[in-house]
Amino acid sequence: MKKYLVIGNPIGHSLSPLIHNHWMKKYQLVDSVYEKRKVEEKDLKNIIKEIKEDKIVGINVTVPFKKLIIPFLDELDFVAQETQSVNTLFKTKNKIVGYNTDSAGFQDTIREFYPQSNDSIRPLSLEGKRVFIIGAGGVTSSIISALKREGANNIALSNRTKEKANELMKLFPKLQILDWGEKPSSCNIVINTTSVGLIKDEEVEIDFSDYNKNFHKKLLFYDLIYNPKETVFLKKARLRGNKTMNGKMMFLNQAKYAFKIWTNIVPEIDDEVIKLLD
Repeated sequence: MKKYLVIGNPIGHSLSPLIHNHWMKKYQLVDSVYEKRKVEEKDLKNIIKEIKEDKIVGINVTVPFKKLIIPFLDELDFVAQETQSVNTLFKTKNKIVGYNTDSAGFQDTIREFYPQSNDSIRPLSLEGKRVFIIGAGGVTSSIISALKREGANNIALSNRTKEKANELMKLFPKLQILDWGEKPSSCNIVINTTSVGLIKDEEVEIDFSDYNKNFHKKLLFYDLIYNPKETVFLKKARLRGNKTMNGKMMFLNQAKYAFKIWTNIVPEIDDEVIKLLD
């Protein structure tokens, strides 16, 4: 039996097994199974050993190990190197390689909202757009990387602790760091990368009341959280008349790219798999 895992701590909430086992069944990978495993930092070395010994074929990595896993790997793909964040592991040519599919997963969803221009002079979807990011956690570097690839060069970020925000500046020197509670005077996209909102009635403590539909008619509020489907952050944005998007499609897209790395199959994200997350 070919075994695949998602590792993290906590891990009970992960819906990755639901998605990947659905695809394994759909594409008749009858000898494959995807499970979740709660691990500690001290377990990471042995996890890599299991891949090297072919006891595990592929692994997804979630919080808090996306950076902590890196010292145990032989190689990183370009995006994982740039972001210093890994969410997918696979052995190739006897080397354990770390990949970042979070960034491409997010990029796909942004392209749906801001399609790339047919204008050869300005082909990138986010060129000239102002982006504000809340949070500086493990996935934030992946989001910034995707925004840059789409042409965003005006990105501001605010985090409760400036130390983490300053660490991101080492990776992305042009990032603008704002004090907690501050926000840009103008904006096109606001992205919540924190876990605030996972608990009912939990709210990001930044006042966006002036970011109404008159402020910018196509202002997008994007929350990486997908369960619940509408956080307080998104609900308030919707009531102000802003556009909103949750993290469901990013989650499915990053899973699609991981599945492709492991199996060389590009799984279809159809209504059936989308409903699995509802």
